[in-house]
Amino acid sequence: MTAEDVKVAEEAHAYTPGLKIKRSLRVRKMRRLPVPGEVLVKMGEEVDFETPIAKAMIPGDPQVLNAVAKLGIERGSLEEYMKVKVGDKVKVGQDIAGFTAMFGLWKNWMKSPVDGTVETVSPISGQIIIREEPVPVIVHSFIRGKVVEIMEDEGAYVETEAAYIQGIFGVGGEAHGEIHIISEDTSERITEAHISPEHRGKILVGGSLVTREALHAAVEAGVAGIVTGGIIDVDLEDLLGYEIGVAITGQEEVGFTLMITEGFGQMAMNPRTLNLLKEFEGQEAAINGATQIRAGVLRPEIIIPHMGVMDLEAEEELSSGMKAGTKIRIIRKPYFGALGTVVSLPVELQKVESESSVRVIEIELESGERVIVPRANVEIIET
Repeated sequence: MTAEDVKVAEEAHAYTPGLKIKRSLRVRKMRRLPVPGEVLVKMGEEVDFETPIAKAMIPGDPQVLNAVAKLGIERGSLEEYMKVKVGDKVKVGQDIAGFTAMFGLWKNWMKSPVDGTVETVSPISGQIIIREEPVPVIVHSFIRGKVVEIMEDEGAYVETEAAYIQGIFGVGGEAHGEIHIISEDTSERITEAHISPEHRGKILVGGSLVTREALHAAVEAGVAGIVTGGIIDVDLEDLLGYEIGVAITGQEEVGFTLMITEGFGQMAMNPRTLNLLKEFEGQEAAINGATQIRAGVLRPEIIIPHMGVMDLEAEEELSSGMKAGTKIRIIRKPYFGALGTVVSLPVELQKVESESSVRVIEIELESGERVIVPRANVEIIET
């Protein structure tokens, strides 16, 4: 094999993760408790979006009470003043320790600040610890499908055949609702005028950008989710109340789940994405905004379970690799969200702004401009 052969071979196998846009894909989701508990489903059972898969009880928070300071007593004498013992259930406001004096005219009592169980009475520290009531945790199916594997005391795997679309960024956690197209114009801005009370519980789709006013209108209307091309970063920060960082998103309590398909700024939604969602308008879908771009890439997603015939191509992994002509998206600044086509994959390492030497990729953007960026800064757009 010549040096040129090696170069060609290497260019043909530049593996980069990308966004999936699939009409039919076998989707498998792990539904797992954070602590051991009880699995509520059986192998082969058909489940819906809200079907409970497993449940557990998480121990409540401990409340540490400085009893000797409150009562003005010696540490070693605490047990003499206790009205309850370790293991007793107590209610908020209940007397748990104290005394009366001056023929009952003067009272000094410590009351429980919470409902819970007396866990510790320490004559050494003079503290009483009350453990709040256990908190129930229930893991739901998230998708409609079938239980294909049971994890004893932990949960289960649920599998379904579905249309599957990944976005580039999202906020908000798992939700589900009926798909509703609010704009078929991929370049249109989504404003508050697009959103009404009839959209409660629905996943709204369309446009190139969702405005700040539309975001707040979505909260007021009680929509389940919004899928659109782009968003202005300051509008997102206004919705969240803080600047978004590099950690995993998905835990935000903003009132709905947001999935951005293209990037920050006004960016027309990929027509393939819109057309696929239009095909399933009126059907129930699951959406999750959880995103992590760095280690362990995690993408926001919308999953539309259906009974369609599996497309064998849908089973192929994205690791089929990049080559000249591959459609890609840039996922880091200064070209974040830009679409383009691979021109070449130079073998030689090149220095970038950080002074690091990395493998790069030459891209022709949709505007016709050619740029060179690190290979780690792009992802393949699946077709």
